[in-house]
Amino acid sequence: MMERFLLLLLFPLPEMGESSHQEEDFRFCGERNQTENSSVIYEHGPASISIENTAQALIIKRPFLPNRRNSYYKYSLPPTLGRYRFCIYWFKPNRTLKLAYGKQNFLLGKDLSGNIIWGKENQKTEKNSSSIFNVSYILKGQKNTSLESASDYFFPASPENMPVWEQDVEKELTDLDNLMVQSPAAAAGVPMHRTFRNKLQEFEKKLAKVEFEGQNRTFGQAAVHATVLKIEPGQAPQDVAFASRREEGREVHGFTVDLPSSLFTKAKDREETVEHRVLLMDINSQTMFQDENSSCVLGDKVVGISLVDTVVANLSDPVVLTFFHNQLPRNVTPLCVFWQEDTTTNFGNWNSYGCTTVKGDNQTDCRCNHLTYFAVLMVSSPEITYIHRDYLSIITYIGCLISALASICTIFFLYFRSKQRDQITSMHIHMNLLGAIFLLDVNFLVSEHLASSSSEATCRAGGLFLHFSLLSCLTWMGIEGYNLYRLVIEVFNAYHNHFLLKLCLVGWGLPFFCVTLIFFANWTNYGPFSIPVYESIGGKFTNATICWITSPLIHNIVNLGFFSLVFLFNSVMLGAMVREILRQNKKGHKFKHVLALFGLSVLLGIPWALVFFSFTSGVFRLVSLYIFTIINSLQGFLIFLWYWTMVLQAKKSPDSQSSSDSMKLQPNSSQTHPD
Repeated sequence: MMERFLLLLLFPLPEMGESSHQEEDFRFCGERNQTENSSVIYEHGPASISIENTAQALIIKRPFLPNRRNSYYKYSLPPTLGRYRFCIYWFKPNRTLKLAYGKQNFLLGKDLSGNIIWGKENQKTEKNSSSIFNVSYILKGQKNTSLESASDYFFPASPENMPVWEQDVEKELTDLDNLMVQSPAAAAGVPMHRTFRNKLQEFEKKLAKVEFEGQNRTFGQAAVHATVLKIEPGQAPQDVAFASRREEGREVHGFTVDLPSSLFTKAKDREETVEHRVLLMDINSQTMFQDENSSCVLGDKVVGISLVDTVVANLSDPVVLTFFHNQLPRNVTPLCVFWQEDTTTNFGNWNSYGCTTVKGDNQTDCRCNHLTYFAVLMVSSPEITYIHRDYLSIITYIGCLISALASICTIFFLYFRSKQRDQITSMHIHMNLLGAIFLLDVNFLVSEHLASSSSEATCRAGGLFLHFSLLSCLTWMGIEGYNLYRLVIEVFNAYHNHFLLKLCLVGWGLPFFCVTLIFFANWTNYGPFSIPVYESIGGKFTNATICWITSPLIHNIVNLGFFSLVFLFNSVMLGAMVREILRQNKKGHKFKHVLALFGLSVLLGIPWALVFFSFTSGVFRLVSLYIFTIINSLQGFLIFLWYWTMVLQAKKSPDSQSSSDSMKLQPNSSQTHPD
C-alpha cells in the first residue's frame, strides 16, 4: 500500500564543500532487493522529492533544469543481484542531489555526464512495484525518523522553495508589460503605483531563483527587460561588465554597467560557496517612477541593479552606469539619480545622494556607491557661459565677505551710538537683522568647503545652519516690516510688555523650530546638494556642490513660500511708507526721501524679489542674475552705507524731520515703550 509523507524542506543554508563534513539538508535511506539487472532513473518532477522502487528501476524525481531533448536521465546499477543499501542526499544551497548505492555514488543534480543514457520525452517505466525496507529520513536540524516499508515515497517542498523556470519569468514579464501600457493617468495613481511595485518585487524574487543554463540570461521583448548574471562560488572577485543591446529609434540607445570587484568581495565574505546573482532591470517607461515634482527622466529609461540577498551601500569603488543618448539641448543638464521609495505617501522621489554625474557629448556616466534603480533626470540649466559664471562667483564671495564685515561694524555702531529710549527698539531690530545677515554670509562662504569634506555629518550640520540663517534673515526682514507698520500705520497708542523679547523669540525661535522639525522628520533632508552648471565651451557640464536642503519639495514650500509671504507683507509696508513720505514731502528733501526709500527697501528685503526673474531666459535673465547677486550679496554693506549717509545728513540738518532712521522709522515716546 502506497504511503505519502508531507514534509517541508528547510530554507537555503550555506553550501559546504565536497568533504565528508558536508551536512545535507535532506537524507532518505532504505534497502531494496535487486532481483534483476536494473537502473536508476532521475526524472524531472514537480516541486518535491519522490522515490519509487520497481524491480527494473529505482525512480527518483526532483525539479531540475529540464533539457529540451530529455525529460530524464538513466544510470546503470551494479549487475550483481542481492539486497542493497542506498541513501539519497539533497544539498539545497548548490541544488545538488546525490545517490549512494552500495559502493557506488551518483551525482544527480550537477554536471551530468559519463554513464548517462539519454531518454525520450514520452518514455516511462511500467513494471511491478517493489517495496523498500528499513526506510528512514532526516531533515537538517531534526531527528532521524523511521518509516514503514512501501514502494514509493513523496516529500513535497514548501511554496517558497518551489523552483522557478524560464516560462514562469516570461509570464511575469508579460503581466508587467500589460501594466505598463495602461493609461498614464491611471498608472500614476496610488493604487496602480502600489500594484506595480508589488509585481516588480515578486518578479525580482522569481529572477533570484530562476533556473537556466549558462552564465547569464536575458528575458523580455517589450517595455521591461531583465538580465540575470551568475557569479560562481569560489570564483576570485573581479570586475564585471555588462552591455545592453542597442535600441534604435530611442533617445537612449543603450547602457553599460561596470560592477567593481569590491562588490563581490563583500558578497564572498558573506557566503563562500553559494552562487551569487546580479539582477539587471531595464525599464523603458517612467510611468511608475513619477515623483511629486513630475521630474523628466532621460529617454524614460530606468535601470535597476541589485545583488540577490545582499544590501549594497557605501562601496569604496563606485558602480559605473553609462547611458548612451542623443545630443542634449543646450539648456538641459543631466543629473544621475536613484529612486527612493516613500512608505508614508505610497510614492517616492528621485535623489542624487551618493551619485556623481560625468557628462559627455553623447553619453552620461553615473558613478554611485550603492545599488538600486537609477535614471538620468533632465534638469533645466541656465544658458550662462563659463565667463559669466566665474564673474558671478567672484561677486558673490567678495560681496558676502564685505557684507559680513560691514554687518559687524554696523552692529557695534548701532549699539554704542544711541541710548535714547525712543530709539532702542528699532535699533535692536536692525541689529538682529544684521546679525542674521552676518550668519547667512558666513555659512554660505563655508558651505562649499564643507561639501567637499568627507564627513557627511559635518555637511548635514552645515546645511542645517545655512537654512537656519536664511530663515532667520527672512524672519527679521518680516519683523522690520511689522515695526514699520507700528511706526507708520498704527494710529493708536500701544504699550507692549517685553516687546523686544517677544520679537527675538519669533525672529530666532521660528527658524529654529522649522529646521529642527525638518531634521527630525528625516535627517537626510540636509546634506550635499549638487547644482548643475552649463559651460558653453565644449558643451560640458559641471556640478557645484554645497551643503543645503536635499529635498526640492521642502525648499519650494518652506523657503519660497515663506519668502513670498514676507515679500508681500513688506511690499505693502513700503507702499505705505512711500505714501507717508509723499504726503510730508517738502521742497529740498527729495534726495533724503529717495535715500530713505532705498534703505527701507534693503532693510525689508525687497531686492530679493529678483529671484523670481530666474524663471525667465536670455539676456534679461542674465542681467537680473547680476543685479540680484550684487545687491543681495552686499546687503549688509548697503545697510552700513545707508546708516552712515543718514547720520551725515542728520548732522548737516539737525532740525530736519529725518533722523538716522529717516522720517518715521524711529519711534517716539508716544507710540511705543522700550522693554
